[in-house]
Amino acid sequence: MRITSIELAGSIEKGKRLPRALARIGRQLDTDLIDLTILLPGREETHRLDAGSEDDIRSMARRLQHLLDGYHGTPSEIEAYRRDLQRFAD
Repeated sequence: MRITSIELAGSIEKGKRLPRALARIGRQLDTDLIDLTILLPGREETHRLDAGSEDDIRSMARRLQHLLDGYHGTPSEIEAYRRDLQRFAD
């Protein structure tokens, strides 16, 4: 079995109905790049990460955690996002 994409929803701020951000992570079968789309209120960010670069994956995990959770997380919180991205590096 191979996972081709996942979607992550950020936390929901008090008094709001929707997550602060959404992220879609995927990788096409014939490329060495991880595709990442981050949906924020009023804008969309797209990123392509080198699947073989641990530095790219760690850096993006920190950014994802901050955008989706709304604060600078602990190392273990960031690690959870790194594992989600790492699924597409293998």
